[in-house]
Amino acid sequence: MKNTIDNNERQKCEVWTRVMGYHRPVSAFNKGKQSEHKERLHFQEKGA
Repeated sequence: MKNTIDNNERQKCEVWTRVMGYHRPVSAFNKGKQSEHKERLHFQEKGA
């Protein structure tokens, strides 16, 4: 049984983000905005 996927079997995963109230794909951003998106820090809020 095969446990890994070859690179030729993979497909590109499109990342979306919320900007100014709208959901947009990051691939539609200009190069500067894409770079800014890569620098963002991700966090998780603690439950109440």
